[in-house]
Amino acid sequence: MRTGLRDLARRLRKLRTRLRNRIALRLGIATVAVASAFAPVPAAAQADDAVYFFRAAQVNDAGRIKPLLARGLDPNVREPERGETGMIVALRHDAMDVFALLLAQPKIDLEAQAGNGNTALMMAAFKNNMAAVKALLAKGAQVNRPGWTALHYAAAAGALDIMRLLLDQHAYIDAESPTKVTPLMLAAREGQEEAVKLLLREGADASLRDAGFHIDAAEFAERAEKPWIAKAIRQHVAEQVMSR
Repeated sequence: MRTGLRDLARRLRKLRTRLRNRIALRLGIATVAVASAFAPVPAAAQADDAVYFFRAAQVNDAGRIKPLLARGLDPNVREPERGETGMIVALRHDAMDVFALLLAQPKIDLEAQAGNGNTALMMAAFKNNMAAVKALLAKGAQVNRPGWTALHYAAAAGALDIMRLLLDQHAYIDAESPTKVTPLMLAAREGQEEAVKLLLREGADASLRDAGFHIDAAEFAERAEKPWIAKAIRQHVAEQVMSR
């Protein structure tokens, strides 16, 4: 009887040992799985993700971008050629689904600049994308900044409604680029006659000169072979003098 009890006890001890080993093994596997899920993404994988990210941004494929962001890809990552962020690239290619996805990201930087100083708001203004301009302004994008501004780009594109909106948002009408080019000079050079008229009506200073050529807006128009715009600017200036 006692021998039988001792055998039973040994069997129970072996069974408990096996159970403990199995539990430990399973816990070990679970720990490895959890650690793998939260491990940093290797640099090579991040570089590949960035390539896919910009390809998807160009073709408005928000579905391909969502898992990349979920894996931790920075929504402000820059493409190497122009240094543009995904949002700027999306706006350049009218990829509004991607734009909306990136705009909703908590870590998105609205003021991130490309290599040439462009921001998302400036690109949206140049592309005459009113919906994007409104969305960026609602999110807090800066209208005024040192150097080139969204008003410069809207004026160059002849985006009149966006120009009006920016001016309503207190855009500085005589904002100066790094070489002191104003929106009026840019509109004159690009032959945007209605943009020129709008800026003049709103009080743009036609007497200002840039720092490179030392010429005013009318001369910008002449050098760009837009004599009718130069004439309109000078006529406006003359009428202002006469009304004083």
